[in-house]
Parts: sequence; structure tokens; C-alpha cells
Amino acid sequence: MRLLHAMSMRLKSFEENAIPQYAILSHTWGEDEVSFQDIHGPDAALKAGYKKIRYVCEHALEAGLQYAWIDTCCIDKKSSAELSEAINSMFRWYHKAIYCYAYLADVPDGTDVHTETSAFATSRWFTRGWTLQELLAPTDLMFFSTDGLYLGSKRELGKEISEITTIGEEYLHGEAPLSQASIAKRMSWASCRTTTRTEDLAYCLLGIFDINMPLLYGEGGKAFIRLQEEIMRNSDDQSLFAWGFRDVRLLSADSLLDSADPFGPFAKEPGAFKDSGHIIPDELEPPTAAVTMSTNKGLQMKIRVDLLLSRFSSPIAILACRPEEKFLWLIGIPIRFYSEDSFMRLGSSTYCLL
Repeated sequence: MRLLHAMSMRLKSFEENAIPQYAILSHTWGEDEVSFQDIHGPDAALKAGYKKIRYVCEHALEAGLQYAWIDTCCIDKKSSAELSEAINSMFRWYHKAIYCYAYLADVPDGTDVHTETSAFATSRWFTRGWTLQELLAPTDLMFFSTDGLYLGSKRELGKEISEITTIGEEYLHGEAPLSQASIAKRMSWASCRTTTRTEDLAYCLLGIFDINMPLLYGEGGKAFIRLQEEIMRNSDDQSLFAWGFRDVRLLSADSLLDSADPFGPFAKEPGAFKDSGHIIPDELEPPTAAVTMSTNKGLQMKIRVDLLLSRFSSPIAILACRPEEKFLWLIGIPIRFYSEDSFMRLGSSTYCLL
């Protein structure tokens, strides 16, 4: 791990077992950032991004820490191997930081952080993919305005942040492990967030799901498919397949199937889980079997299929999950059989069934 010495502003590398205590910066990237190649150069201090580096180093020194980690200058992004290691380690690095300082460049001094329409509530920081793990991983996270003035801590602003992000305070404060939240719930937290690179919609979630996988920039949306395949290998939570949620009680029979087109088992992007945050594994109907194999033809799995739901023109595959507040309800997806034991998902909707 490479850290920036807060006093000398020089980079230093440390082995995993010899990393000193450090502070860490959370921010959204802007123009004229200070890169790894820039930080020791004569013009580093002239760049716009240097201001937040100086802020985090000053706060670190005030807290008695000698080192800080800043993603813009502590990673040599020209090295694909180093970038891959950093992204796969990032959640852990944020979690191990003594303090995390979130610099909100679009929040002026004196902002009332408690109002729903404040610059804090509408900050770009709450819309970016990478800042989701930077919100969840640190134990002690503090927010600062564009001029470095203290706005409040994650603990102090827990209610407001929960309302902005739909993330329960128990997860924000580490009172419940992230693994306790269903796959669909965690995906829903990312559903309205964006990244500059398509692949980063998947890579920014690695730590949220405790997954490691190689980075392949250029693969586009395949990255999110690979992420779901890795999640599937490590969990039998079938809310992974409960994307595209629609409440069947609010639909007419004619509109139940949004499309007769076949879909694969996985969502194309986190946005498909926007309305699935309340879906959890069903304790009364555990999976009949975990997925046993992923092949180039699809998934091999056991799942219950109901052929008798009269409101539907297609068979319904019943997932082993339910709405969080309804113990006896079912979650199902419309399917089409291709053979006795082979089927394809129809449309992009998942239904809540009585």
C-alpha cells in the first residue's frame, strides 16, 4: 500500500503487515486532479485537486496521524496490475482507516445539512458509484464543505444520510454486517448511482459483496454479469434474480408481462434493482438447491415452477425470497419452457404474488 506522508507530502510504500495508521480521503473526481505522476512535481500545488489533498493531510496531522491515502495520487493508474490490486483492496483500505474525510466540493460553507433540499442532500457525492463503499466501509467518516469546514459525521447525520441513500442506519453505523442485507437490498443501494466507466458499475461493488475478481476494462456491461456470477458462487440468496420488481396487485392482467422477449437470469445494470430493496430471502421456503453449475448455455439450478396461477399466461418460477414485510407472499418470474427441464426468463419483471 502506498501512503502520502502528511508533513513532507512524499509517497512511501508499505508491506501489508507494516502499514501505519492513516487517514483516507473520500471525494468525487473533478478536473485537474493531482495524479501519481504529478504529486512530486513542481506544479502539483498549482492543480485544482491539490486543495483537497492539503485538507486531508492537515486534518490527519491534527488527529495525530502521519499518513494519508488519496486515490488520485497514491495509485499509479498506468499500471493495470496496481490498479486491479487497489480496486480489489479498496473497501478494506477504507474500513481500516482511522478517519475518513469526505470532501464535498459542491456543498458551500454554512449549508443546513438537515433539510431535504440542501446542497448536502443533493451533493454529487451521493450519486457516484465509488462513494457507496466509501460511505459504508469507514468506521469514522466526517463530512467537510468545499472550503474544508466541518459539516458533521456519519454518526451525527445518520438519519439524514439514511433518507438520502435508503440505507438503514444499522448498516451505515456497522451495527449490522453488510452480509445481513439481502443481495437485492445491497444492489438497490447502487441503483441510482453512476460511474464514468461502464465497467466500474460492477467494480465499485466488489467490497459491498465481499467479492474479488480481475478487472477487464473494455468488457463494458459484461463486468456486471461477471459480478453477479461471482455473487451466485458465494451465496444462495435468490433475491439476486429478483430484479425488475413490479407489484402484481397494481397491474391489470393484460399488462402483467412487460415483454415476451427472452432474458437471461442476470440484470444488465444495478438500476434494475431500484424497486427491489425490500426483497429478502424467505425463511419458510429456502432454496431447494444452490446453483450447481454456470455454463455457456445458462444456469443449472433447481427451482419450483407454478403452472396454475391463472392471472398469468406463462408459467411462474418461484424464487426463495419474499417482500420484507410480508411473510406469506411469494416472488416469481415469468418463464417459457424450451424443454422439460430448460426454461428462459420472459420480460424484465419480477412479480410479487399473493
